[in-house]
Amino acid sequence: MVHPELELHLQIEVLYSNHHGWLQGWLRGKLGSAFDAADLAHDTYLRILARGRAPRPEQSRQHLAQIANGLMIDLFRRRHIEAAYMEALAHLPPAAAPNPELRALIIEALTQIDAILASLPARVREAFLLCKVEGLDYREIAQRLDVSVSSVEKYMVRALLACAAQGA
Repeated sequence: MVHPELELHLQIEVLYSNHHGWLQGWLRGKLGSAFDAADLAHDTYLRILARGRAPRPEQSRQHLAQIANGLMIDLFRRRHIEAAYMEALAHLPPAAAPNPELRALIIEALTQIDAILASLPARVREAFLLCKVEGLDYREIAQRLDVSVSSVEKYMVRALLACAAQGA
């Protein structure tokens, strides 16, 4: 009997040898960059390894494309956040701009917060942003959203719990 971990590695080795070239070409066509395609193809296989199971052979390309598509969306979101942050930094005096290491940490935190916010229902996300970005109090948020103050309190608890669960 083959050890389950060894069996998974063998399945992924076959998956890789049969589909890596196709996946990288598919990604290169979507991204227009061989470097980004290579990175995302690599990350796709890492994601499969982390999940601990390989797709059935007849579903391999569909499975790979689904994972890679999610990784592309993450890449585009991260680049959008990074561009917006860099634009905001351009308005600061050079002495006030954070060093590259701190900038990278801030962008990572912003990306994590963006993912958390995207996972929340629209009303919860909107209440959270009105409070934290626009500085509105719960009464003002309730008026803006046409809900009760207790609903705003519940929205904020839900948003804050989501942030706490992710360590943001």
